[in-house]
Order: sequence, then structure tokens, then C-alpha cells
Amino acid sequence: MTDDRDLLGDLETRLHEHGLLLLGGVVEGGKTRVVIGNAGSQIVSHVPGLPGGDPRTDPVNTWTRQVMAPIAQQFGATVCFPFDGPPWHPFVSWMLGTGQAFVSPLGLAIHPRYGLWFALRAALLFDGVLPLAQPAAVSPCETCRDRPCLSTCPVGAFTGTSYDAESCRDHLAGSAGQDCMSQGCRARRACPVGPEWRYAPAHAGFHMRAFAR
Repeated sequence: MTDDRDLLGDLETRLHEHGLLLLGGVVEGGKTRVVIGNAGSQIVSHVPGLPGGDPRTDPVNTWTRQVMAPIAQQFGATVCFPFDGPPWHPFVSWMLGTGQAFVSPLGLAIHPRYGLWFALRAALLFDGVLPLAQPAAVSPCETCRDRPCLSTCPVGAFTGTSYDAESCRDHLAGSAGQDCMSQGCRARRACPVGPEWRYAPAHAGFHMRAFAR
């Protein structure tokens, strides 16, 4: 047990060197899968091409593969990525299965600490059962009475049960959408959870350009 705890602690230390986090894990069939990601803009200083680069070159995916492949080898794990496919790995389901994230009214996964400001980058599969953090008790959305995320979008793209992607993209293509393009989605920014982890404007703009392309 002590050795296993040391393994996870050493893994977290290696991930932190690159601005990455161990977001959660789950045990299935005698194996342990841990989900790796980032929160806030901590990876910006590590990734060549962020934040002002061209999203079409996929600098984050390229960097993630370069960083995570040797880490997986070092810790004796199998690595997979959300951008490998088809078939695509069910990363969101994996993250929700850890009990460390929940589905928000926007349809995005929300974390009790990081809010909507985290992303899934890789997963490591280990043989054997590793000691994992206890699941979070409750979704932060359950105690959010006003749910400003659902009333802030200028084109009402979010209803709580559906997302109008076409209206969203049309809005982003016009002058009225430049606030979202340069600062990040206005509905996402309205979430009161984890404001200190909100993406820096240039970082948010990079991801918005990737979405709108």
C-alpha cells in the first residue's frame, strides 16, 4: 500500500512539472485507470504554440503526447489520449466515473474545485489496484440557485437540456461575438465555481479559435 501511494505521489510530482494534474481515477477489473488533465492556464508556459499559435496545428495534442508517453513508460502504465480515434475513448464518462466531476447545466463536466476550467488530456492504465482519492460528495451545481450559466449566453444557446451549436457559431462569427472569442464563452465565465482557475484571456481565445474554426 505504501509503495502504491508513493507511486501516485511520484506521478503527481512528474505531472506538476508540466502543469498537469491527476484529476481522478477508478478501479475496474483489477486495474486502475487515472485521468490526467490540466486546470486553469498552468500549461500555457509549457506548450510551444500557446497561446498565440494556430489551433489547426494541434500544439496541445502534440505536446501532450510528447510529455505523457515517457511518463507512462516510467511508471509502467499504458497511455491513451482523447484525440486518438476513431474509435474515440470515452474520456468524459471516465472522468465522471471517478466521482470527482459532475455534469453541469451547460453539459460540460464541472469539478468542485476547478469549476468548468479544466480539460482532459490523457489516461493511464495500471495493472493492480491503487489507492485513490475519495469521490466528491456532491455537485456544486446542486447548491447554485441562480444558475447564471443558463441566462448569460447572448443567443440563449444553452437550455439546461440542450445546446444550440449553430446559433453559438453564428454568434462567434459576428462582431457581437468578439467578447466570447477573446475572453472565452460568456456562459462558462458566468459560473461562480473556481473563478481563480479561469483561463487567461489569450489562452481562452486560443480554444475559442479552435472551436470556431
